[in-house]
Amino acid sequence: MPTYNERDNLPLLVEAIFGVVPQVEILVIDDNSPDGTGQLADTLALADARVHVLHRQEKQGLGRAYIAGFQWALARDYALVFEMDCDFSHPPRFLPAFLDKAKTCDLVLGSRYIPGGGTQDWDWRRRLISRGGNMYAQLILGLPYRDLTGGFKCFHRHVLAALPLDQIVSNGYVFQIELTWRAVIAGFRIGEVPIEFPDRTRGQSKMSGAIVNEAVVNVWKLRFARAKLRAQAQRST
Repeated sequence: MPTYNERDNLPLLVEAIFGVVPQVEILVIDDNSPDGTGQLADTLALADARVHVLHRQEKQGLGRAYIAGFQWALARDYALVFEMDCDFSHPPRFLPAFLDKAKTCDLVLGSRYIPGGGTQDWDWRRRLISRGGNMYAQLILGLPYRDLTGGFKCFHRHVLAALPLDQIVSNGYVFQIELTWRAVIAGFRIGEVPIEFPDRTRGQSKMSGAIVNEAVVNVWKLRFARAKLRAQAQRST
């Protein structure tokens, strides 16, 4: 879980996750949050051996934080690696569904836009941007998955091990699209499970115009780089 100024959410989410799937371990990746999130994460780790903390010196974006977390996980013995937000927009109650779907899929995507999924407390502008962005990515990349921009995912270890993490160029929310796109090109089995996505009730959203602009441009870059990415995937496997 990447964190930046999530002090209010972090202890509640850790408790909620362990209440649903006590067998998991949690890595908090903190980008030197000025509100003390990193220090609080250290306190939680001292109290529970299932909690780990990775401190980074500056805020470098969501993509860089996730890559650091994936590399940390690959250096250890985890069979499955989840990614999820720390603001309760990814409710822990859906974690068992991911685990079940992972029995038959290499990568599981949490989807707001398949039957059983949805969003809560979003205004029409946010709904339009989200649905429009997903349809945009689907159309340009020719993918059938309904929620390409979501960040609630479960990877089998061998998927992350096969992806050239050091060559991933995206950093904002298009990072999620690039991960799935690379997994598709590498031939992995991908499935979706429905999730409900509520708006955060604590803290501030990290969405910005720059993140949206990056997504608009980089989706086209991913499409035109298909041959290059396929060659990278073949070398990785």
